[in-house]
Amino acid sequence: MKTTLDISDPLLDQIRAIAARDGETLRSLVEQGLRKVVAERQAKAKPFKLRNVSVGGHGLQPGVAHMSMHELILMGYEHRGK
Repeated sequence: MKTTLDISDPLLDQIRAIAARDGETLRSLVEQGLRKVVAERQAKAKPFKLRNVSVGGHGLQPGVAHMSMHELILMGYEHRGK
């Protein structure tokens, strides 16, 4: 995918010199740099942790263990609105 970036002249000069020295393209150096920043930030990101909001009980009651999710939802609402 093509995109346009504004890069400061001094930084661009440094990148070009490194690319020429190492026999790489400007594109590959920019991509390597972006991948490094993304990896570092992902490593720093705090992983999502779901709170434990479970309630006491003994699991599914006899007679509902075989039900589909749709059937369980319908059962939960069957006495509402009456």
